[in-house]
Amino acid sequence: MEHSTLLSAADIRKHFPLKAGFFGRAPVLKAVDGISFGVKGNTVFALVGESGCGKSTVARLILRLLPLTSGTITFKGQDLSRLQGHGLKAFRRAAQIIFQDPFASLNPRMRVLDTLSEPFKIHKLAPRGEIRSRVVDLLRKVGLDEEVLNKYPHEFSGGQRQRICIARALSVSPELIVADEPLSALDVSIQAQILNLFQDIRRETAISLIFISHDLNVVRYLSDDVAVMYLGRIVEKGPTDDIFRSPRHPYTKLLLVSVPTIRHRGESSEGLREPRAARHAAGGERRGGPSADVPSPVEIPAGCPFHPRCPERIGICDSAIPELRNRGASQVSCHLYD
Repeated sequence: MEHSTLLSAADIRKHFPLKAGFFGRAPVLKAVDGISFGVKGNTVFALVGESGCGKSTVARLILRLLPLTSGTITFKGQDLSRLQGHGLKAFRRAAQIIFQDPFASLNPRMRVLDTLSEPFKIHKLAPRGEIRSRVVDLLRKVGLDEEVLNKYPHEFSGGQRQRICIARALSVSPELIVADEPLSALDVSIQAQILNLFQDIRRETAISLIFISHDLNVVRYLSDDVAVMYLGRIVEKGPTDDIFRSPRHPYTKLLLVSVPTIRHRGESSEGLREPRAARHAAGGERRGGPSADVPSPVEIPAGCPFHPRCPERIGICDSAIPELRNRGASQVSCHLYD
C-alpha cells in the first residue's frame, strides 16, 4: 500500500556558533549539515548513528524546539517555520515527542491525573467531566490502571514513567510521534515491554513514528525505513530490509558488525553471517585498521567526513564530499558508487 508523505525535510542545517579563542574566528559546531528525508503516513522512520551524530538535534528541529539555520521542514505541505498562532497550536497537537529520560520529562510536582489531564484542557478535547475517564482509558492502553492516578513520578519505575510519557503523547491523538532514544534509559527487560507497546500502537492507530536510536536490533524490528547519520549528514537511507541485508556505505557496515546479531524467524544462519566487507570495515582483518575516534563536529575533515576511519577509501575521498545517490531502492553517499 502506497503511503503519502506526512513530513518532509529538505537540506536542513543546524549550526551552533561557539565562543572564539584569543586568536582566530569563532568556530561553528555543525550538528546537522544539510540532510533531506521524508516520513510517510502510518510508517516508522528510523534515524540511527553514534552519539553526537546529530539525531537528537533533528528531533528538536522537527518539533520546532530549535530554529533551523537553513533548509525547510514541511508537515502535510505546510512550512513549519511559517506557522504561528492557531496553526502552530494545531501542529503542536499533531506532532508529539517522547524524550529519552522519562523522569526528567515529567513534572515531579504533578500527579499522573494532572499530567495526563493537561493536554485535554489545553486543546479543549473533552468536557471537564469526561477528562478523568479519558485519562483512565489512556492508562489502560499503555498497560497501567487507575490506581496510579494520584501518584507522583518518583513513585514509579523507569518503565512505568515511560509508559506515562507515551500516554501523554497519545492523549491528543497525534499524527506523528518523535521518539528520541525512548529505550536507552531503561533496563533491557523493560525495553522489550516498551518496544512491544510501540508495536501495539502501530497496529491500533495510524500514527507515524520517527524513531531515533543507536540500537540497530530495535530499529530492524520496528522500522519501515531507516537513515544512517554520521557527523550531521545522512550517509545511507532506504527501506529497512534493504539497509540491513545489503549495506553499502562502509560506516553502515561498521555499525552492523558492531552489534550482536538477532536471528529473525525464517532466516538461516548463512543469511546473517557477517559480510567480509563489514568485518573489514570494523578493522578486524588487518592490523592498524581505521581510527575508531569520531572527529569533532567542530572540525569535520575535508572531503568525505568518514574517510579517516574508512578502510575502503580512495583518493577522491580526502577532498570531495560524496553526494547521496540512488542505488536501487536505497541511497548512499559514497564515492565507491559514483
